[in-house]
Amino acid sequence: MSHIRRTTIQGLRAGDSFTITRTFREEDTLAFGDISGDDNPVHYDDRFARIKGFDGKICHGLLVGGMITEVGGQIGWLASGMNFRFRRPVYFGDTITCVFTLTEVDERNRARAEATLSNQHGVPVIEAWLTGVLPTPDEQQILSAILEEQDGAY
Repeated sequence: MSHIRRTTIQGLRAGDSFTITRTFREEDTLAFGDISGDDNPVHYDDRFARIKGFDGKICHGLLVGGMITEVGGQIGWLASGMNFRFRRPVYFGDTITCVFTLTEVDERNRARAEATLSNQHGVPVIEAWLTGVLPTPDEQQILSAILEEQDGAY
């Protein structure tokens, strides 16, 4: 299990930051399009993507932005809000690094976070601002038990 889950079990604080990386493939976009119903031709047809000003077909923005949910899932974050700014396209084969940083945590475990997603050239492609609720101490204990169970399975 990830270091993100282990850090969560120990207790999260403002300033905690987590980094994940993923390379996006055309198959990812096809699957996301099937699930979401988003069949915008910029994702499926080079001609259409080029006439829109892109270098070729692009990944769905929410597919790429969804990287924040990998971090959130490891934390056990209960999201209450997400805002995205899509700055640059992501092409098939691009490797995206997501840096997710907790910016505020209050006494009721309500939190704010920011995420910057950048391509393999270090160029930001998405910025995100999030609000949500972090796990309580009781929930952290359950996360710890889950981690032990999963570690014991290997």
